[in-house]
Amino acid sequence: YQVVFNLMENGIKYNQPGGKLTVALSRFEDNAMLQVTDTGMGIPEDALVLLNLGRLGTEKNLTELVELFAMARAQNDKLMLLITSLGEETAFLAVAIITYWCLDKNRGYYLMTVGFIGTIFNQFLKLLCRIPRPWVKDPNFTIVEEAREAASGYSFPSGHSQSAVGTFGGLVATVSNKALRILFIVIALLVPFSRMYLGVHTPADVLVGSACSVAMIFGFRFMINGKGIPVMFGVMGVLAVGFICFVEFFPFPADIDAHNYASGLKNAYTMIGCIIGVSVVYVVDLKYVNFETKAVWWAQFLKILVGLGTVLLIKEGLRMLLEMVLPVYPARAIRYFLIVVWAGIGWPSFFPIFAKLGVKK
Repeated sequence: YQVVFNLMENGIKYNQPGGKLTVALSRFEDNAMLQVTDTGMGIPEDALVLLNLGRLGTEKNLTELVELFAMARAQNDKLMLLITSLGEETAFLAVAIITYWCLDKNRGYYLMTVGFIGTIFNQFLKLLCRIPRPWVKDPNFTIVEEAREAASGYSFPSGHSQSAVGTFGGLVATVSNKALRILFIVIALLVPFSRMYLGVHTPADVLVGSACSVAMIFGFRFMINGKGIPVMFGVMGVLAVGFICFVEFFPFPADIDAHNYASGLKNAYTMIGCIIGVSVVYVVDLKYVNFETKAVWWAQFLKILVGLGTVLLIKEGLRMLLEMVLPVYPARAIRYFLIVVWAGIGWPSFFPIFAKLGVKK
């Protein structure tokens, strides 16, 4: 009785929300066979080896071991959720802006181009292919529940993977420090892995998303030396307008995922605002502002801290104001245009002040 009770108790306790527990009793030759199965995470294979070798002795030990692995899994879940956040829009914007402000403007334009074109291409494929998330296709598919809310919409290809590989892989192409390059490579590999670990993407999703970014990282490297930047901005503009036309006028089926369609519209108007903004920034900085990126380390820190704070203030502060007088998507395009213009030429207009800080007279 106690063995059966413990097995069923663990099957319920360590199951996923809405999961199933199945108890089956059958005859095997001259013996009775009891099977208890559930849709929980199970015990890892290496733990099963330990169980077979040690025999543990009591059901209490088995329960304690399961609890130990559950605790370890919970800590891993938190770590993977943190890692996966490095593939979000905020991480990309911060990295691209800091590179543009403090390292090299051409390299900043390069990262922005990889990110902007990558977003357009990723959203286009999501709406064109319309492949559902793994747990939609297979109800028994295990997912870390904390990741479910942010993983709505279509699955293929992985946007987080594409963004992370484009952002941190692009940094590998722009820095010479060996330690930093290793760090960025590790991050670029861990984010796609975290998407599979959390259960929100399949290997195909992350491989295609990552491969797209790798192709752009190598394909656009000429921009690092300042070559072809106006041409690439023109290409981005054409792609952004084309994507808006695709989302607005393509005859999508009636059962299209509403959230993903809305996400496509949101990103289409975001990209047109960003691309117009960065084109204006390039021309105005070249002719009028022409700021320097150099400053002492603590002045660079102040520049980043205050600058990102003002960018965040504009990003969130203008949302409600613009949406009060304009439709949501045009308001979003204008908001991101203003964000890019402020980050590109507004805040950098104050950089001569930071360049003088810490300089001995």
